[in-house]
Amino acid sequence: MAEGKSGRLFGAFVLGVFGALLWAERRRSLRGSVENPRERFARNMAVAGVTAAVVQFTERPIVTPLARYVDARRVGLCYRIQRRTAISDGVRDALAILLMDYSLYLWHVLEHRVPALYRFHQVHHADLDLDTSTAFRFHFGEFLASVPWRAAQIVVIGVSPRALAVWQRLTTLSVMFHHSNLRLPPRVEWWLSRVVMTPSLHGIHHSMASDEQNSNWSSGLALWDRLHGTDRANVRQDTIEIGMSMYRTPGDVTFPRLMAMPFAGNPAVEEPVRTAPALRTAAPPPRTAT
Repeated sequence: MAEGKSGRLFGAFVLGVFGALLWAERRRSLRGSVENPRERFARNMAVAGVTAAVVQFTERPIVTPLARYVDARRVGLCYRIQRRTAISDGVRDALAILLMDYSLYLWHVLEHRVPALYRFHQVHHADLDLDTSTAFRFHFGEFLASVPWRAAQIVVIGVSPRALAVWQRLTTLSVMFHHSNLRLPPRVEWWLSRVVMTPSLHGIHHSMASDEQNSNWSSGLALWDRLHGTDRANVRQDTIEIGMSMYRTPGDVTFPRLMAMPFAGNPAVEEPVRTAPALRTAAPPPRTAT
């Protein structure tokens, strides 16, 4: 009962954050719009609705009971570390959340490297604009394909139900934030980008240029991109072409076409590398006089 109430409260909180980000990105837009905002928003929410229904009946009945099983049997890396070091349950769960975030980074890389997975992931990248609604625009097939990976994460890492719930909620909030079209104050952007994925950094990942799209894969902590040398900064947002070369008009990305996209033809080819180099690490902006 308490778990259900907590879920409903978080759902209401997510709706509030979603609305706040939509309002904020209209007042401080990072990039201009290409498509009609209302039509695009409705389409993205339709895709999200189908995927949410599929997740409700496929992923949740598997991953939540599996986390309970892992907790009851105390299996997985984090439980093994706890037995050997006597760390608290809180520290164990924090470690599990950290490793879930890292393994999500690895899954994202695989989605771009494995053609069969990219067929589904390209529905997300084919959005002609990038804003908070894009955070929920994922083909249901992509989530179905991720269920075995999620199950392996839980068993191998040793993720308790509490750690799983916290990770899911933090990831939802992070994904909404870094997909938003929100222009942050330069110093805020720089400091946040040292810790988490930000709108500017993730905007680079949604570029058509292959060297830009193949960067900034982190979903939570920005640490993983720096660790693997896939971080990229200092690309001007007004030079980025959001989307994919094969789908450049609203007619290319209608709801029926998005649903059929993974099954129609080959995934979009990579775009050429930009000729203008971009620095991997941006310098902090100077302080302004007050």
